[in-house]
Amino acid sequence: MRVVVDPDLCQGHGMCEMEAPDVFESGRDSVTILQPEFPESQRAEVEAAVRYCPTQALTIVED
Repeated sequence: MRVVVDPDLCQGHGMCEMEAPDVFESGRDSVTILQPEFPESQRAEVEAAVRYCPTQALTIVED
């Protein structure tokens, strides 16, 4: 599984970084995904980041 960001929706609020700091790094206007493919042990954190994204810019993709 992996997480992707829609750069057209992302506004860099940083909620994802607060939920999963090992996976996301927020910038001024966007987020960088540090670890697109994350382990199952981080799934809850990444799901919280997706859930709390104010612009719904994040998606988990099951491969």
